[in-house]
Amino acid sequence: MAEKKELNTMRNQRETETHDKLSRRKPWSPVKKLDTPPPPDGYEYRWIRGSFLGQEDANNISYRMREGWEFVQASSLPDGWDLPALGEDKGRLAGVVHNEGLFLAKIPVETIAERRAYYEGKTSQANEALDNTMFNESGKDSRYVKYDSKRESQVTFGKK
Repeated sequence: MAEKKELNTMRNQRETETHDKLSRRKPWSPVKKLDTPPPPDGYEYRWIRGSFLGQEDANNISYRMREGWEFVQASSLPDGWDLPALGEDKGRLAGVVHNEGLFLAKIPVETIAERRAYYEGKTSQANEALDNTMFNESGKDSRYVKYDSKRESQVTFGKK
């Protein structure tokens, strides 16, 4: 009888036990190598090349940092996102989320909009300069045709 009393006192409280409902196994699915959690409000995530053919790409890392990208620390990810991070021996990149030579980085959405506007302006200037150069030099030469994105053409085969 004494043994039976001992068994009863060794029982765990029902609240401390984990139930199948709380710890269900997730079904298998293919690995998404570049999957990321949702970025914080006002930021966008992107994977940045950190190495190429096994060699650190310091030029790309430094260029992206000057461009405004900040590397994401594994400790700042939301719960449930256990992505690999670099070890303490990596200096300034210690704790940064990485995946097969790529680093997870974030940048403010405003910076992306400014960057996009800058490059759209540069493209517009280059197209305008090209059109002006072609028409100024063409004179009698009819090989140059100004590109008009609104221009439409029809192709017919043997119809009159």
